[in-house]
Amino acid sequence: MQFFDSNYFTYKNNQLFCDEVPIKKIVEEYGSPVYIYSKKFFTDRYNEFSKAFNGIPHTIFYASKSNFNLSVIKTFHELGSGVDVNSEGELLRALKAGVKPDKIILSGVGKTAHEIKMALKNNLLMIKAESDQEIYLINEIALKLNLTAHVAIRVNPDVDAETHPYISTALAENKFGIHSSHALELFKEEKKLKNIKYTGIDMHLGSQITKMEPYVEAIEKLSELFFKVKSEGINLQHFDVGGGIGVKYFNEKTFSVKEIADKIVPILKKLNCHIFFEPGRFLVANGGVLMTRVIYTKYNNKKKFIIIDAAMNDLLRPSIYKAYHHIQPMKLFPDRKDINADIAGPVCESGDYFAKDREITESERNEYLAVMSAGAYGMVMSSNYNGRRRPPEVLVDGNKFRIIRSRETFEHLIYDEADEL
Repeated sequence: MQFFDSNYFTYKNNQLFCDEVPIKKIVEEYGSPVYIYSKKFFTDRYNEFSKAFNGIPHTIFYASKSNFNLSVIKTFHELGSGVDVNSEGELLRALKAGVKPDKIILSGVGKTAHEIKMALKNNLLMIKAESDQEIYLINEIALKLNLTAHVAIRVNPDVDAETHPYISTALAENKFGIHSSHALELFKEEKKLKNIKYTGIDMHLGSQITKMEPYVEAIEKLSELFFKVKSEGINLQHFDVGGGIGVKYFNEKTFSVKEIADKIVPILKKLNCHIFFEPGRFLVANGGVLMTRVIYTKYNNKKKFIIIDAAMNDLLRPSIYKAYHHIQPMKLFPDRKDINADIAGPVCESGDYFAKDREITESERNEYLAVMSAGAYGMVMSSNYNGRRRPPEVLVDGNKFRIIRSRETFEHLIYDEADEL
């Protein structure tokens, strides 16, 4: 079988390491399933992104929806990143991790009045608005609080990012943003909205985008709108490119951040303003693995199955997106043959699988497998389905590692339910 190409998860003496730590040591201490992250990957990836855009004034806002563990947020904050949050819970996490309010953006197509009030009271850098009614509500709440709300409009550029339809956000048929044909009229209403100050124009094409052309097309479209808004005397201070740069889950053809920078920096320079970026998956996906133990191997007729102790409640992406995650053994046995098998979890759903008819080295009971590229949209999408406890998370820093979230206990599962039974 082939192995995932990584400088952070490598084999030494036939044992899988995360940086300088043998993964065997982690699973022996914390069991499985368990998420393991490389701090070095996070750091290197952030620095790579920031360096690519050195030619323009810019700020990176880590998209915390991709992995909102407090230690992960703090890692990026300490590197100089701001944080993009999509809910009250993500905002509380960012503040708890020590992020200053003026480095936080509140996004989301369905913000509640309470979330808007919380953003205004905490004096966040801005609220990214996505509808007429939301803008009017922000103005109303800001008036009651006697505050001026800093607002950017998320514009839907109606560009096909050619990604999975569930994670596409920039087509007119998607629920996100305000269509460019209507956004200019809303910007012009600034004088009527006494408690709103427009500060920027924003876009977000979606997630796991593997072609550069949609970015170029969308930025060119929004640049035209940006200059029209400025011509109306509205002082826009930033242009937000969003995130969505795709990563390699195995053999996808993607582009580097330097390649996209070379394409879009000349366009962005003409705007003469501060540029925002909101990467998430790009910064964390390939910095994490989900380790899981083989419970059983079995045949149904000629069909081979490897049943593992991780399940769809731990990593949902394969079940809902048919997403590919490479899977490889923690320990290599050079004399073993490769087989084709379904790798499935213990949950009572046929959709509870990690791979179908996947080529993998033959595995035996109680051996461990690594589900690669699990740093993004893994733990954040986990659940307690089938009464299962969510797994722990471990952060590796060089030759050291520490638990950054403990495995849930059974008490966690029932702590807030009625006990008069």
